[in-house]
Amino acid sequence: MAEQKATNIHWHEGAVTREERKANMGHDGASLWFTGLSGSGKSTIAVALEQVLLQRGKHAYRLDGDNIRFGLNKNLGFSAEDRAENIRRIGEVTKLFADAGVICLNSFISPYAADRDAARKLHEDGGLKFVEVYVKCPLEVAEERDPKGLYKKARAGEIKGFTGIDDPYEEPTNAELVIDTSTCSIEEAVQVLLDHLDSVGVTA
Repeated sequence: MAEQKATNIHWHEGAVTREERKANMGHDGASLWFTGLSGSGKSTIAVALEQVLLQRGKHAYRLDGDNIRFGLNKNLGFSAEDRAENIRRIGEVTKLFADAGVICLNSFISPYAADRDAARKLHEDGGLKFVEVYVKCPLEVAEERDPKGLYKKARAGEIKGFTGIDDPYEEPTNAELVIDTSTCSIEEAVQVLLDHLDSVGVTA
């Protein structure tokens, strides 16, 4: 839990209700949290889903692990502490998107269960929908894909603390959805996600 350092600050409530935002946007806000190994297909699925949602007139925005590190989290590395802070910040940002009525698609390895649970609690405490999507993929399949050449570098010792090689990945135990990309196509994955969003009342 991050320490509150600022003093003499006060929460300022707005006048716009969540019901008004929903009426304006045409649907609820929500956070879909895609977690899984590097190369599992998190970003690929999120990109495809974002496109379909926008084609259907829904307001969606994608936050990607690498992209965020070019800006908001450019001062963070990959130590356990920095990974935790990375996910803490993203949890806060995606909560803002969801509160604004946007369907936010978050693609982050987020290897530690405690960090993912903290992001979930942040949403649940705010009465916001949070959907954890475990993009499951056997290590050997992800390593075979290796779209960024990172596994090869990790195996060669050029990258230290790489998730799945010399740093742990804690598999989700209570994810709302599990999508195994070693057997499921991108199109099938997108349909599963669309059906779930309908079933929980986000886009229905």
